[in-house]
Amino acid sequence: MGMIPRRLFLAAAPLAGCGAASTPPATPAASPAPAAPTGSSAVAPISSVAFDRFVEGVKTEARRRGISQATVNAAFANVQANRRVIELDRRQAEGGLPWEDYRDRIMVTPTRIQNGQRLYRENADLLRRIEQRYRVSGRIVVAIWGVETNYGGNTGGFGVVEALATLAWEGRRAAYFRNELFAALKIIDEGHIRAERMRGSWAGAMGQPQFMPSNFDRLAVDFDGDGRRDIWDSRADALGSIAHYFQRSGWREGESWGMEVRPPPGFTLAGADTETRRPLRDFNRLGWRTAGGAALPDGPEAQVVLPSRGSGQVFLGHHNLRVIRRYNSPVNYGLAVGLLSDRVGG
Repeated sequence: MGMIPRRLFLAAAPLAGCGAASTPPATPAASPAPAAPTGSSAVAPISSVAFDRFVEGVKTEARRRGISQATVNAAFANVQANRRVIELDRRQAEGGLPWEDYRDRIMVTPTRIQNGQRLYRENADLLRRIEQRYRVSGRIVVAIWGVETNYGGNTGGFGVVEALATLAWEGRRAAYFRNELFAALKIIDEGHIRAERMRGSWAGAMGQPQFMPSNFDRLAVDFDGDGRRDIWDSRADALGSIAHYFQRSGWREGESWGMEVRPPPGFTLAGADTETRRPLRDFNRLGWRTAGGAALPDGPEAQVVLPSRGSGQVFLGHHNLRVIRRYNSPVNYGLAVGLLSDRVGG
């Protein structure tokens, strides 16, 4: 499936973070696509002269920032204003899929589950070492890997420098994308990836984890010890970087993300309290049960979580669900990643 189209993520307000290419987040984030503005997505004729002038200014500033001339030359070779990037950035927000379609047709599909189970087994030793270092579940690492880039199979076809230069020049959130552009040049200059290999999403999210360049600087790791943080071609670096992201975001080792539950009699979706957090034993006392009808196990604090545009499925979410949503904020994304993580390690 590859990277999930933006229209499928528009299901919920952020809980603790925001997409990688939205307005600079307070919490590091990794998802590929910024929020789209309202209005027409039509793109006016592109002035190559104006873009070239802009690029020359970026090159000059890059040299002032200590980026080598060789990197500047390689990074901007054949770079042009990319019309498709502008179109995608201006596209009107589309309505999200109903939760059940998003879950079953897009995210937690039989193929994605089967591939995840296979790759979880094949990478058992690597995942064990990652868990030992970062204290983050290998199942959640594999699930993120699966939904972001189809286990590394689709990391994006855009040149990152060209995409970021286009977005920095085009004007909307120019300062944010200009900062990401210089972060990308620094990555090339440090030797982590060659300029021609730095490819990603139209909004500049890169590699198997889909990190924005500024997040790469803070969160990517050299797990295989070869001196480069290669989230494009090194599986160890890519999966280790996902785990490091979750560690830095507050993942609690050994705790579940949540579960599907059966509400007590009288519960209504419209009147649901999704804010209050209480221990599972309190939910149990109030008549909440597992999806199969059993008493709830004892466990950490939880809160009611309702899928956006769902038809009645209800969850109790723990702290780690909020951590998942720091990677990409919509509630349906978080729930789907949690469900997939339960299946790939099963």
